Amino acid sequence: MGNKKEVEVAEDENERGNWGGRLDFLLSCIGYAVGLGNVWRFPYLAYRNGGATFLIPYIIMLVIAGLPLFFIELAIGQFSSEGPITVWKVSPIFSGIGFGMCIVSGMVSIYYNIIIMYAIYYMFVSFVHLDDLLPWQSCNNTFNTEACRVEPYPDLKSMNESDKMTALKDEVINITCVASKYLVNFTDIYNTSTPVTEMDLNSTMLMNTIAKDCKFSYQTPSEQYWSRYVLQIQDSNGIEDIGDVSLRNCLCLFFAWILIFFCLIKGIKSTGKVVYFTATFPYVILVILLIRGVTLPGYMTGIEFYVIPKPELLLNAKVWGDAATQIFYSLGIGFGGLLTMSSYNKFKNNVYRDAILVSCINCGTSIFAGFAIFSLLGFMATVTNQDIEDVASQGPGLAFIAYPEGIARLPVAPIWAFLFFFMLLTLGMDSQFAMMETLISGITDIFPHILRKRKLVFTFFCCMVGFLLGIPMTAKGGIYVMTLMDWYTGSYNLMFLALMEIICLMYVYGFKNFCEDISLMVGYKPNIYWLATWLVLTPLALLFILVISGVQYEPVTYEGYVYPSWAEGIGWIMAMLPVAVFLIVAIVQAVRYGGIREAARTTREWGPALPENRTIPRYNNFGTADLEGQDNIAMEYPTKVSPPAYANGGGDRYVVEHL
Repeated sequence: MGNKKEVEVAEDENERGNWGGRLDFLLSCIGYAVGLGNVWRFPYLAYRNGGATFLIPYIIMLVIAGLPLFFIELAIGQFSSEGPITVWKVSPIFSGIGFGMCIVSGMVSIYYNIIIMYAIYYMFVSFVHLDDLLPWQSCNNTFNTEACRVEPYPDLKSMNESDKMTALKDEVINITCVASKYLVNFTDIYNTSTPVTEMDLNSTMLMNTIAKDCKFSYQTPSEQYWSRYVLQIQDSNGIEDIGDVSLRNCLCLFFAWILIFFCLIKGIKSTGKVVYFTATFPYVILVILLIRGVTLPGYMTGIEFYVIPKPELLLNAKVWGDAATQIFYSLGIGFGGLLTMSSYNKFKNNVYRDAILVSCINCGTSIFAGFAIFSLLGFMATVTNQDIEDVASQGPGLAFIAYPEGIARLPVAPIWAFLFFFMLLTLGMDSQFAMMETLISGITDIFPHILRKRKLVFTFFCCMVGFLLGIPMTAKGGIYVMTLMDWYTGSYNLMFLALMEIICLMYVYGFKNFCEDISLMVGYKPNIYWLATWLVLTPLALLFILVISGVQYEPVTYEGYVYPSWAEGIGWIMAMLPVAVFLIVAIVQAVRYGGIREAARTTREWGPALPENRTIPRYNNFGTADLEGQDNIAMEYPTKVSPPAYANGGGDRYVVEHL
């Protein structure tokens, strides 16, 4: 009987697949972690939360939460060779974590491919204009308004008073506005003996912050191209009226999903080869953009905003919540992708090294990309006569405004634009591979005998469902839908799922058992840093962020638009769906197993998938309960109620029969 089970496990491992080489996994992890979140989401969150101020909680959250949780997910996946749903044989009452992960990955995949869709569209446009100017290089297009401006502002500091006044009146300040609103203020400020008249105004008065709202407001060509041509947001009144579907966006979205399908068609082996290129190419483009950014006028304004913190903002819980969410979003914690990818690893792979290396590369890339984008934002502030805080959208479109503006200033700009948006495409695809593989593998692991033989058809089905659900975001007001999903789908629920992971593995399964499992793979147990974070710092940090974020909750907005209450309600449904599923599954498991204590115990089949790796007593007898001496509740098996036995890989029997 034992030999038969061993053969089944070995066959299941071969059928499920493995990485073709050691670098496949490492580069896939880097590609998954280093994605659009680094060059798209991180910059706009840093921009929204005060630049350098955001870096402080970001790095703190990396140390006390991001890295420890990243290591946990890689380790548990590699140890068990199980996906995010079936891995919870370690404690069945926590099986809802896996379902929650798949739900989050599925929801995020829907709107994440919208970003890829925009990258594809910009890439096509860049290709078409290889012999011409890019449409966002000038203000001579039909979609441009009088507020469009290309030229940098004159250098006022180098001018005499006469030239300075001429420049201010012509290009910077609306004199009529100043004269009608602020002459009395100037009389008081400068303590003049007679009231200040329009003829008395000088450059010092006009440049006073009192008259700030009388400045002419301009937009760069890239900003108008994004908002008025690509989004056509001027034709939408908000999420209540998103307008007609854009055919060009819809076709680009379809192409994006077909591209994802063909990359996933052969499973993990084909994905592993693709990332050799997609995980390395973006760094070349980011270096070029940074070099160009720091050679543009005004770049230092953006860099200073990025590196000089505003300590008072650290008292705002939203800053800490955004930092924690971005760490989760960027590293991929709570999505199930890390579990999925590491489950294809060889058992003895050095997961400890991989966790530290990938985490540091990921966060280093975010910070590096920040220098590139903030140097470009500083230039845009100089061109548009605005403060750095007001120069561009603080939403998801920031990457499609600041980066294109910098690219437009490069020689042979269409070529660089094509390469840049191709880079965005590769960045997005890496993360999308992992999220879709998580969803597909998670469902397939539930029904392996049905779906593994039909992986091609099922993969295509999932991609087409994602395409259909993404169509509303291709409408003229689709950015409102996308912002709603981005605000709620990968936020509080990720921290909740991560907290449940910590409780399950550290306090129910037991940190001693978990450390012993790590030792089986890498040859030594985790040091005091890991234990301190897993047992104390990480759960406390997650609880703190969850509570404070709830107390200081801010509803979703986009460019000053306030969402109606029904839209906010839909957002909360998306945010709470994984949490609700977790609780429902926990209740069902408790009923099925005859109580909470029984449902929390580890099943007999938990452990390394291959018999040769079961080298400690509690794993020696595959399918039996020989756990004498274990004092953790997760490792106790009662004589009256035992968890039903099933072979590794029998996810369909586990979930369908016992859930």
